[in-house]
Amino acid sequence: MRLLRLLPALLVAAVAATAAAQSPKAAPQAAPKAAPKAAPKSVPKTPAPVRPDVTIGLARDAHIAAAAADVSAPRIRATDSTLVSFGTRHTMSDTLSETRGIGAARRFLYNELRAYSRDCGGCLRVEYDGRDTQLTRFRDRPTARVVNVLAWLPGRDTTRVIVVSGHYDTCTCSTDPADAVSDAPGADDDGSGASAVVELARVVSKRYPKGLDATVVFAIVAAEEQGLLGATALARRLHDEKKTVVAAFTDDIIGNVVADDGRVDSTSVRIYAVDSVPSRSGELARYVWGVGAVYTPGLEVRPTFRLDRVGRGGDHAPFHRLGDPALRYTERLEDTKRQHLATDDLTGVNFGYVAAIARLNVATVVSLASAPAPVDSVFARRDRASGGQKWNITWKTAPGAARYEVLWRSTASPTWTAVYDAGTAASYLLDEQLDDGWAAVRAVSGDGHRSLTTVASTSGPPRAAGAGAPAPPPPPTP
Repeated sequence: MRLLRLLPALLVAAVAATAAAQSPKAAPQAAPKAAPKAAPKSVPKTPAPVRPDVTIGLARDAHIAAAAADVSAPRIRATDSTLVSFGTRHTMSDTLSETRGIGAARRFLYNELRAYSRDCGGCLRVEYDGRDTQLTRFRDRPTARVVNVLAWLPGRDTTRVIVVSGHYDTCTCSTDPADAVSDAPGADDDGSGASAVVELARVVSKRYPKGLDATVVFAIVAAEEQGLLGATALARRLHDEKKTVVAAFTDDIIGNVVADDGRVDSTSVRIYAVDSVPSRSGELARYVWGVGAVYTPGLEVRPTFRLDRVGRGGDHAPFHRLGDPALRYTERLEDTKRQHLATDDLTGVNFGYVAAIARLNVATVVSLASAPAPVDSVFARRDRASGGQKWNITWKTAPGAARYEVLWRSTASPTWTAVYDAGTAASYLLDEQLDDGWAAVRAVSGDGHRSLTTVASTSGPPRAAGAGAPAPPPPPTP
């Protein structure tokens, strides 16, 4: 009996002894017969990785947290309610009335953004961005004036831009795509996203009236329902102006929390982005995933590494097809019985949920706009001295970077699992096997803001000096 009583303690001791013996850090039980050979001095020792979790080493900034907390659900509701009051915002609807149609809607949005600009001392540059466009999805292919409403918050670097958008047009496409007269309230699709972007413009301009490192464009775009026409025109304009699009986000259908079968989810959001090399869209998704864990832990970010939902499209797609990092935010539970119909009214929008997604937007946009430009020309080469077990990572220095970090993940991991401090140099000897994984580099500002990661290429640096980065991927097959 005494032996039985001692068994639990004996088992615990045995397990502890076994774990200690198996641990690489365990102290030796006896002096070794011969001292191990010292590692060659020419092979630097790789330090232990830091923050190997979904946050990928992103650090919390108290100012960004305060800005995110400033997002107001009642203000978003008020904006969406006004948009719904215009009856329809169909691209072909009335443009002259002050109370009905898409013309009244865009004037309302313009005036709201102008008021926020006055509040911040004129820090926002508000404009109508319009052009005559043929609507090829209609049988008679009419021409309409497609007008985006833009608010620019200039940064210290006006060549780098971050675009955050929502579309303000609506339709009853499920019954008659050409019906520009009947009510099409579009409270969720996409009054929710457009109203969130208006609130983002208010909060970010109020908190950062002098701008950030990169320029931010708050874009309420038109004619999404006719084939992403407003967003396509904006993406092309920015490229024609030789702007570098750091990231392009769209908030589209972000208000519903109840599925048709009664399921409820108000605590998670889906993000869609293509994950392929050399596209940075997947890196943008990982960035948002990490930002969510740091700033909005009560809202689960659910990355999906594809361009969009099956058979659907969004205003981030034109940017992705031009090679820009692009991502879509959308509600976790969609109800297509309430989309593109007169039933898409305010009763189907949970504004606390929209505000939570808007807070994630604020944290992401300000974090990226505060960071240096992404690192360019990242290459990886096997290290001969280590027998090919280590890899030499090299890159070009980035303006505004105080230091650099090297990240690693296995090909089976959806996000980065190790982060190494590379200091101020433009090279690093990585003690990870890239045959089985990916490596990337990012720039870090003096106050700790991280750029998007740039995945290392193993195919070799450009032969000619000044050669560009790898070409963007081709458009996906429709």
